[in-house]
Amino acid sequence: MPRANASRTLRILVPFLVTAGGILVGYALSVGLPGYFVFLGTSAIVAAIAILGLGIVTGSAGMIALCQLTFAAVGAWVVAGLNVIEAPGGFIVWLVLGGLAAGVVGILVGLPALRLRGVNLAVVTLGFAAAADVTLVQIQFPGSVTGTSIVRPEGFGTDREFFFLGILVLAACGIIVYFLQRGRWGSSWKAVAFSERGTASTGQSVPGAKLTAFAVSATLGGISGGLIAGQVGLAFASSFSPIQSLALYVLAVMSGAHLIDMAIFGGIIWIVVPELLKRWGVPQDWGFVVFGVLGVQALTSGTNLGTGIRNLWWKRALKKGGTATNHLTTDVSATPAPQRTFSGEPILVVRDLSVTFGKVEALKQVSFELAEGSVLGLIGPNGAGKSTLVDALTGFLPQHTGSVTLDGRALDRLSPTRRARLGLRRTFQQDRVPPSLTIDGYVRFAARRRLTAGEIAEALEFFGCPPASTRLASVDVGTRRLVEVAANVLARPRVLLLDEPAAGLSHEEHVDLGRRLTQVPARFGTSIILIEHDLDLVRSTCDSIMVLDFGSVLASGPQEDVLADPAVIKAYMGETELL
Repeated sequence: MPRANASRTLRILVPFLVTAGGILVGYALSVGLPGYFVFLGTSAIVAAIAILGLGIVTGSAGMIALCQLTFAAVGAWVVAGLNVIEAPGGFIVWLVLGGLAAGVVGILVGLPALRLRGVNLAVVTLGFAAAADVTLVQIQFPGSVTGTSIVRPEGFGTDREFFFLGILVLAACGIIVYFLQRGRWGSSWKAVAFSERGTASTGQSVPGAKLTAFAVSATLGGISGGLIAGQVGLAFASSFSPIQSLALYVLAVMSGAHLIDMAIFGGIIWIVVPELLKRWGVPQDWGFVVFGVLGVQALTSGTNLGTGIRNLWWKRALKKGGTATNHLTTDVSATPAPQRTFSGEPILVVRDLSVTFGKVEALKQVSFELAEGSVLGLIGPNGAGKSTLVDALTGFLPQHTGSVTLDGRALDRLSPTRRARLGLRRTFQQDRVPPSLTIDGYVRFAARRRLTAGEIAEALEFFGCPPASTRLASVDVGTRRLVEVAANVLARPRVLLLDEPAAGLSHEEHVDLGRRLTQVPARFGTSIILIEHDLDLVRSTCDSIMVLDFGSVLASGPQEDVLADPAVIKAYMGETELL
């Protein structure tokens, strides 16, 4: 697909071209700005790098971290210490080592994030910042007592040259973050911010996503701290106070620092606001009040400056290009499914599965087998235990008795992530598809394997989804459900549990989706368990049906026999599908 390859090449080249242009502008500023503004510019660069790190942990991964300048202090401490002992490598090497040291500390600080969220996590990180601040005041930075100034690298000894070094470091950080955000790590950060259950169901480690976000964010903080040390020559605790970390967090939220350009804008605001207050004769501490007001506005409005600007741009693009909704408009009969041979042997075996919540038995010794290459319908009245069964099978309810075996391998005591990696996937009744990704980004993330543009385009067309470049935020819930199905099918799992995948679609589209699902085993080699209320969809799709009622298997077998069973009809009495 030459056009797709050309588009991909352009997407790779554009950030490098933009970065090169930014470096040229930075060089011109380093030459043309007055001396005082060169110093302010360096401070803005340092702040931009720190805010860029905050954009990852707060903007992308959705966690509250109030200790970014503490990570900066770690980087500054390492640079100052290596300078005192005259370690080999010079400032650039020390800067990198300081960033890596801060990244390690970031992982340690991020460990509570595996169990804590929201305000509780904010308290932990702020407490860490306060404790670090007290410690730094007591012990001071290496060389600060003796007045050992940090040696700048050769060729960057003057303030103007060091400003340009900051531009180069910012450019390198921006490029790295750009590709991380568009890679698997970036997708995992956005996914875990939107839904931890949805992230785990794709086989992605939720703890891994959170810790990598903290590690990268802290590394960038450490690099910013190393630059501060090189800028001022001597590092002091007052440059890394908790109140400044709070202000940086607020600024990151307000600007939308998960966007690289807005992180740079945030760094500029960090310097401009106090400088303007100074010129107006207002104490600079009032800058924190200004940042606080801007942050409250961003939090209460539910959007930030960067996202708001982009949303306006994308809305204009949608008006010109039309809606992105494209429900099941292709004719699947035009592309016959490939022929696959299935053994017919059980691929998923469930024996005596029971789940109890207190004194309530949600599932009572449920047993069934799913034959390879088949589509099994799971139906039952509301409250019958269908969702409980799906959660238990996929590891989200580990407190159960009985056994679950996939391809002869016992899945008991395995996490949802591990079960997904072994080939047992699921979708959800609720929307678990992160809107901050494109369809292409989500599909590649959820599939967990290398995919060509052609494979993705073919699967999206088969399920009636918009093009891969479409933003998920611009499509409706029904389309996102189809994208979720397509992404999980492309993962080629052994078994896929579809929990009401047709929600948000019209009745005709339900039936049309059913015709496509019948081809999934032959096309993709995946066996399916379909959980649905729409019996027309079940009739048009499933080889066999299992009915749950009050947590027990009421009937199981070929769909004609099951749907004609008087007990099943009685259980569904009042359901419109059987009237």
